[in-house]
Amino acid sequence: MSASIFAFRTLTTTLVRLGPLNRRLLLIVADALLLPLAVWLSFWLRLADPFTPNLMEGLWLLPAIWLLGLPFYALSGQYKGLTRYVGSLALYRLAGRNGLLVLLLALTGLVLRLPLPPRSSWLLLWVLLTGFTGTVRFALRDVLLSMQNKPRHALTRVAIYGAGAAGVQLAAALRLAGSHIVELFVDDAPHLWRRDINGVPIQPPQLLRERAAEIDQVLMAIPSLSRSRRRRITADLQELGIPLLQVPSMDDITSGRARIDALRPIAIEELLGRDAVAPNPDLLGLGIAGACVCVTGAGGSIGSELCRQILRLRPRRLVLLEHSEPSLYAMHQELQGLLPAGVDLEPVLGSATDAALVERLLRQQGVTVVFHAAAYKHVPLVEANPLAGLANNVLSTRVVCRAAAAACVNEVVLISTDKAVRPTNVMGASKRVAELVVQAQAQELAARALERGSQPATRLAMVRFGNVLGSSGSVVPLFRRQIAEGGPITLTHPEIIRYFMTIPEAAQLVLQAAVLAKGADVFLLDMGEPVRIKDLAEQMVRLSGLSLRDARNPGGDIEIVCTGLRPGEKLFEELLIDAESEPTEHPLIYRAHERAVPPAELWPQIDALEVAIQRQDTTCALEVLAGLVPEWQRDGGVNGPGATVVAVAEAKDLGASLTGGAG
Repeated sequence: MSASIFAFRTLTTTLVRLGPLNRRLLLIVADALLLPLAVWLSFWLRLADPFTPNLMEGLWLLPAIWLLGLPFYALSGQYKGLTRYVGSLALYRLAGRNGLLVLLLALTGLVLRLPLPPRSSWLLLWVLLTGFTGTVRFALRDVLLSMQNKPRHALTRVAIYGAGAAGVQLAAALRLAGSHIVELFVDDAPHLWRRDINGVPIQPPQLLRERAAEIDQVLMAIPSLSRSRRRRITADLQELGIPLLQVPSMDDITSGRARIDALRPIAIEELLGRDAVAPNPDLLGLGIAGACVCVTGAGGSIGSELCRQILRLRPRRLVLLEHSEPSLYAMHQELQGLLPAGVDLEPVLGSATDAALVERLLRQQGVTVVFHAAAYKHVPLVEANPLAGLANNVLSTRVVCRAAAAACVNEVVLISTDKAVRPTNVMGASKRVAELVVQAQAQELAARALERGSQPATRLAMVRFGNVLGSSGSVVPLFRRQIAEGGPITLTHPEIIRYFMTIPEAAQLVLQAAVLAKGADVFLLDMGEPVRIKDLAEQMVRLSGLSLRDARNPGGDIEIVCTGLRPGEKLFEELLIDAESEPTEHPLIYRAHERAVPPAELWPQIDALEVAIQRQDTTCALEVLAGLVPEWQRDGGVNGPGATVVAVAEAKDLGASLTGGAG
């Protein structure tokens, strides 16, 4: 037995070492032997006698199949394919090629009036030719693949989650790569259980718990998986301690940006947030298609995504206002590649606080819709530089609102933040004053229109929402960098929680909210479920294939260190101040009616704030700010007495306020 195994290994090693030309010659020799064998067997099987007298009548087929078969195979591409990658398509071509060869032999016999075997012999000849030539090629392929693979004990043992087309393609790619061995497929569909794919069984997900010791990795091969299902699968597998990788998205695969076997870890952004909600076709695009739209802060995280989505709605012109030259250049270059036919793109380098620039821009470009996304939003930076934050967030909003009214712009939408609600920091308070500016300007325009007996020419609204994934300053890139550096992860408080929404979803909801605006509207976006940041950090560590270092596991890889709340930082965020919300035509957009400061009272205070900023008088500016936002908690840091204990519970109760409960 050992001698036969040794001989087989010697033979396979010799085959692998053959060059491409020698392998072709080997296939030609094999075909030369198999062609007459197929002729003889076709007679034997048809007549049940290997040496029947009828065989003598068909002896002309033996030289004929050599003289016609081998040249025909060569001319039709039989020896051009790479044996290592022979697949089902090659078998179909072999069948077609052998069918043509049999017809060619039959025509030769008819033309030369040679004795012809029974008709069933021709069918048997075609089957035998296809079987013999196909078997040789598939056997040689399997020998070549087996010899290039590592020893079985050195292969990575994997389970493929998903027995669909992507899973089958992934298994085939891994087999060719020779670095993995697929132990089983896993799928949620009961009708697939106890079946197999190329001999690999399909099992229910529960079986992974029993076979965890036999699996080195789980490869998720469902590119179109929803967030909720991906989150559930990831949580289940993390309990088992099995590393999880996934195939690229379907867009990346179909566009050619990634191969099916370009496996990568699951990013935390793919687990946070909710499943995508389809936009309301009655809301998305109205007022934008064919219009001139201006986005301030076009190079920021929200502003840039607004620009991308606005372009898809085909405005007449898109104006990008951005004070950062690198950001404007990068955004302009990106959008140039996405520009639909008939849409103009206008990059404008400047600040939204420049009144002369903004008014000239809106008039000359004929702007009809403005999305005011320009803002300083990093809490610690604005806390350390309050005058810059107040100038950019408050004064720019007044400039944009007044310029829009003067230029008769149809609509202005302010991008606000949940940090404006009972703020504990200068950034949040400045955004709250920006909201007051929008409300006061809307009141002023409504009063003027009432005197004329008409409707205001310009509608003003604001959209308030919380954290977005991937924005600059988000904890996700910070934690990712700290993990890459070996830790520790710095967390300000173990009970701090935040809401997370993807940037594309937030931008899409903003565009739909703009259509719902009537004037002085406060729109709130449903942010989904709150996330405890400590849980987020722990999950990111596990997704990186590392372990937490704590009292229970002192030998872990990454430690989480709590540094204490930063100045002005809240444990949790809110969306409502002193009002209740009401639903709108979109299930994730709510409208609130909150208190406003009359224009006659607000403008003098804004003027005083502007004077203090010009004089660089921080004390005076903060005093004016405190007068404008009396709910501002200047000592900051927590949401009130006992907030540490009740933060999570109160955050979950916020959902009630979005459906008409207490604010």
